[in-house]
Amino acid sequence: MIRMRYAATSVLVTIAAGMPAVAQEKVVNLYVGYTAGGGYDVYGRIVARFMGPHLPGNPTIVVQNMPGAGSVRLANWLYSVAPKDGTAFGIVARGVAFDTLLGLPGASYDATKFNWIGSANNEVSVCVAWHTSGFTTFEQTKEKEMIVGGTGGSADTDQFPKVFNGVLGTKYKMVVGYPGGNDINLAMERGEVQGRCGWSWSSVKTTQPEWLRSKKINVLVQLSLEKHPDLPNVPLIMDLAQTPLQKGVFKLVFARQILGRPFLAPPGMPADRVAALRKGFADTMKDKEFLAEADRAKLEVTPVSGEALQKVVEDAYAMPPEVIKRTAELLKD
Repeated sequence: MIRMRYAATSVLVTIAAGMPAVAQEKVVNLYVGYTAGGGYDVYGRIVARFMGPHLPGNPTIVVQNMPGAGSVRLANWLYSVAPKDGTAFGIVARGVAFDTLLGLPGASYDATKFNWIGSANNEVSVCVAWHTSGFTTFEQTKEKEMIVGGTGGSADTDQFPKVFNGVLGTKYKMVVGYPGGNDINLAMERGEVQGRCGWSWSSVKTTQPEWLRSKKINVLVQLSLEKHPDLPNVPLIMDLAQTPLQKGVFKLVFARQILGRPFLAPPGMPADRVAALRKGFADTMKDKEFLAEADRAKLEVTPVSGEALQKVVEDAYAMPPEVIKRTAELLKD
């Protein structure tokens, strides 16, 4: 587990708005469900740098990495073990919200009971192929096997190819178990895999701009409910659905893109502490210094409120049973 401190490690802090500072030294811990250096980690660390002053008591926010099973490990910990006093929250894979709905193994939580704090952006993901793989279009993945890397559990890298194979007849073959996205990138460079499917476009631009400039990767398809303005000529997965059931499956699977880079806190927290975290996050998203730093880092900031995230999750659990059943079938190992 990697720990990083951005300021002095001890402060007097309370999370509850309007409450007096507690009479002991505390920090707020922000947990990242992946290894250091990937997109979720980058967003987590920049939020941690600027969010403290927007919380009552001006706490230090300490970032810790807790990778495992596509961040399901962290979700389970937040749900069952983490303190419920506002001193612990996390950033997890956007797919975590849907794992129990779809009956995926390893998820021991009810996503509707988490306190969703907010997302730094409304995400569009992509499938890419390494330039020497021979793949230049999404249609080619229906004609021959393409090997892609995955990080496990609820990760987009594992779930999206399964859905494509089942709905559209693609021939993705997954090599799973990579600790994080950076490890998949290294695997592409080494020739272990031919591509990566379910990679946030914002992360591509931020972490691998040289690959885009030098055309080391080919963008095959974009994965969201709507196209990204950067990618007008790249096909959108929603446009490839041919039946109402296919469209329903894609809508359920890609609703998670609205969650983008989701921050969440344990269930059972006092309402005023949830409100303080949500307000602190929302204020951070408008902080001029935060926005300037995000711009320098080429991070997209299109925030979604905690209340909106909560509704997306609840709406997903209310989808038609036949859509949920079919989606669950496609995602089984």
